Formats: sequence, structure tokens, C-alpha cells
Amino acid sequence: MTTGAKRDYYEVLGVSRGASQDEIKKAFRRLARQYHPDVNKEPDAEARFKEINEAYEVLSDDQKRAVYDRFGHNAPGMGGGAYDPFDGSDPFATIFDAFFGGQAGGGRAQRGPQRGADLRYTLRLSFEEAVFGVEKEIEYRRLETCPSCRGSGAEPGTDPMRCPKCQGSGEVRQRAPLFNMVTVTTCDTCGGTGYVIPIPCRECRGDGRLRQTRRLTVKVPAGVDGSQQIRISGEGEAGPRGGPFGNLYVALDVQPHPLFMREGNDVILELRLNVAQAALGEELEVPTLDGYERLRIPPGTQTGQTFRLRGKGVPFLRQQGRGDQIIVTRVVVPERLTEQQRRLFQELAQSFAPESQQGDRDEGLFGKIKDALGL
Repeated sequence: MTTGAKRDYYEVLGVSRGASQDEIKKAFRRLARQYHPDVNKEPDAEARFKEINEAYEVLSDDQKRAVYDRFGHNAPGMGGGAYDPFDGSDPFATIFDAFFGGQAGGGRAQRGPQRGADLRYTLRLSFEEAVFGVEKEIEYRRLETCPSCRGSGAEPGTDPMRCPKCQGSGEVRQRAPLFNMVTVTTCDTCGGTGYVIPIPCRECRGDGRLRQTRRLTVKVPAGVDGSQQIRISGEGEAGPRGGPFGNLYVALDVQPHPLFMREGNDVILELRLNVAQAALGEELEVPTLDGYERLRIPPGTQTGQTFRLRGKGVPFLRQQGRGDQIIVTRVVVPERLTEQQRRLFQELAQSFAPESQQGDRDEGLFGKIKDALGL
């Protein structure tokens, strides 16, 4: 490509002066792929590539395009050598100063890589697994870095290029002349990434990431409950353009137990007693999280009376020690009686005379009731 007077920007992109932004963008992408120096080895490919970028940088911005349509290459600040879209300068800074009293473009530093999205996984646990801890293998899908382009989004052998519209900042600044206000919007050419992909990777279609199945072993510590979640750093989705991974949050869904209820680090067991057991007392085998324990029920036990088994509750999370098991009694009155049981209860009712007249008779009657109830 010979040097000399600059070609008309519309001619460079091969579009009409009334072309829409969509037509300009399509023409730019087609020509950028064709003349990218990593693909096109012709001697003038690099110069043509820069010319294409220069034309698109102007015509893709409505305000710069309006200035160019009015003044052409003779606009203030556009004289001198060829424009290099990668040198960080803005040839329209002077013209914007003249019209709007301020600088267009700016020295905003390029932003760092964007972190990937966090993910959430719900893990179902049994009551015992939450109490004593467990290791569970989970399987989920996430976006991972494309192995072909290594996250760049560009076909192997080519490179992304700095966005010619926002100069790599990911933002476009426009100044309103009436109120002298600057608006900042996400660049619609690069989507805020600061880069465009002339030749997208065929594997990931330019995204730089692929959705893959991930298997992971989650260590659930002893003592967790259903209100907690486990954060696993770096197990979320990969960030765009090689950005760092997000986190995985494992929400715990603890299933209820048929016997036990949890209150903090204590477990509560409701112990049902019949009237004979409650009145006479008895030594029973009661279930705990560690097996069965013997518990002495004293005579005259009432509904709602509590007994405590020390250290038989839930382990403290990441600490030594455990809570207690609290046993709450409930005296159950039988709804149906055999004839023998009915007769004995009637005899018992008649026996409730003044204490001076009862003597040892009550205990004998309760013994008969226990026998009748099969205790």
C-alpha cells in the first residue's frame, strides 16, 4: 500500500455514507479478519489493517462521524502522520476541545481481567451426616477456559486486538454540548472487554470458555446445619478472556430426623410414657445419636418433664465438645382399652380415696395395670 493522501473512511470500509452502524460493524469485522497480520502475510497487510481500524474508530462513533462528515480529514487535530490505533492517542481530542470545551477520550487505564461468575449448588444431607460430617462427591456444569485458545477467544495462531472504538477501556465517553455533561457507556463494539476478536476460535466461537461437567469432593465438617453454606474458592465459572475463576457456594439442605429435633447444638427427643410408667417409674433404653442409653424414669413423672444426657448432642462446629441430648416426656393416655384394662382403671379410680386409706393398695393396682398393658 503506497503512502500519500488518506483515503476516505467510507471507501476504506467499503460502505456508503448513509450506512448504518450495523453495516459499518459487519464491514469492519470482515476486513479485519482478511487483513489481520497474523493471517495475511502480504507486505501491505499491516498498513491496511491499521487503516481499517482508523476508519472504524471514527465511523463507529456517532459524534466523531458527524465531525468527519463535516470536515473530513481537514478537521482540527487530524493533520500529520498516519493514525495508529494502538498508540493510545485520540486524533479527535482537539476538535472536541474546540466544540465542547473539554477532552474527548481520556487516559483511563485498562481494567484488569474480569472474575468469573459464582455458582450455587444445593447439597442434600441426612441428619446424621450434618451432625458427624461427611465427604460427598458432587457433579455440576460450569464454564471453563477453552483449551484451544486458552481463554483468548481468538483462533490459535491469531491474537485479539485492542478495540478501536474505546481504545481498550471498555467504555465510551460522550459529551453533551448543551449541559457540558459527560456520559459514560459500555462500548457496544467490544461489550466492555476492551478487545475485539477478528478471527474467533472455532472451538468456543470466540467466547474463550466452554461449558464442561465438573466433579468435586466436598468435605462437610461435623456440626453444620441447614442455614449454612460452604464456600469453595476458585470452583465457580472461568472469567472471560482468561479471567480468574469465581467461587462455588454449596448450600446445605439437611433432612429432618424421625426421632430427633435440633436446637443449636442440643438434640431433643420426645419420650412417650404410658400412665403406669409415668406413675410407677421405670428404667428404659432410649435412643441417642450414638446408640441406646439407659435412662431412669422416676415415679410420678409428668408430661413436659426433661432429662439431660451430657455430651450426646451435636459437635460444636470446628471446636471440641458436643451439646447435650434433652429428653422431654409426654404421658400418653390410652384411647382404647380392653375389658380387663377398663376394669383395672375403674378399680384404680375407686382406690383414689384419702391418703390415709390408701396404704400400699395403689402400687398393687398400678402393678396390675402394668401387667394388663403388657409392660
